[in-house]
Amino acid sequence: MDNALVTCENLVKIYKVADLEVVALQGLDLEIAPGEMVALVGASGSGKSTLLNMVGALDVPSAGRCIVSGNDLTRINEKQRTNYRCFIAGHVWQQVGRNLLPELSVAENITLPQVLGGAGGRARRKRTHELMERTSIARQARKKPHQISGGEQQRAAICVALANGPALLLADEPTGELDSTTADEILRLLRELNRELGLTILIVTHDVNVASVADRTIAIRDGRTSTETVRRDAPLAAGPANGGTSAVIGLPSETHRESILIDRVGRLQLPHEAIVRIPFNGRADVRIHDDHVEIWPAEGVVAAPESALAYQASAPSRPLPAHEEA
Repeated sequence: MDNALVTCENLVKIYKVADLEVVALQGLDLEIAPGEMVALVGASGSGKSTLLNMVGALDVPSAGRCIVSGNDLTRINEKQRTNYRCFIAGHVWQQVGRNLLPELSVAENITLPQVLGGAGGRARRKRTHELMERTSIARQARKKPHQISGGEQQRAAICVALANGPALLLADEPTGELDSTTADEILRLLRELNRELGLTILIVTHDVNVASVADRTIAIRDGRTSTETVRRDAPLAAGPANGGTSAVIGLPSETHRESILIDRVGRLQLPHEAIVRIPFNGRADVRIHDDHVEIWPAEGVVAAPESALAYQASAPSRPLPAHEEA
């Protein structure tokens, strides 16, 4: 993707816990185009929040590259990192205590990042008013966070995150502590900001409703991108042939199309269901045809013929060399 806003290449993150090393990201690849709304899903410990911290410059990768809006986050110094967090990437957290300072009013919370960014008084007042009007919290401007509802707190948090006009909004379970009605309202607001402002949004979520409105849903498993689910341009006609849901978060196949992701060196992760149902025992035979690749249990492993997994190419292409990984 030549014009990607976010590019992660072979991203690795290793944490040391006492005498142990924990690998949170294992050669993860990811690209996000400007103006996309992308959801990250996966089991706890899969690496979702670690990836968000890497992209937000809150943590430093152990290896690989992470480039956002032309900033190589593996090479910038601490001053540049602070500048990046101030102007390039805005954050919204699930816990309101991480979003808003309790001793400041709503308007003061939104103004503070602009003060730190060097904006003048008139520009700050104009920007703060515009954001509060757009998110429908102008009437709460003088109230403290504890005096407004949870939904209003998250609206204020979004305003704080957007105060300095970042290119990228990072949201970690932004609806996790809200009731379903309020969560839907926040989700609609994020979608409106995405479409009207061209704002790129990356959301970590466990909520199928959040994933359902994203342009793409990326599943992470064991520190790598595993599958990608994309909204269809037009829903498929309902019927038995179109039944089923995505393997990870349950998005219906009538409205979404799921694909397995293949990284830059040819690695892929088979769906968990395939590993359970088919006795690969850690090895597979790969059969390369003109327009698709078949994966069979390795020779010597007993399996029925229907145990093959065939990946049909979208259009005929050159056969993969025998040494490339499927």
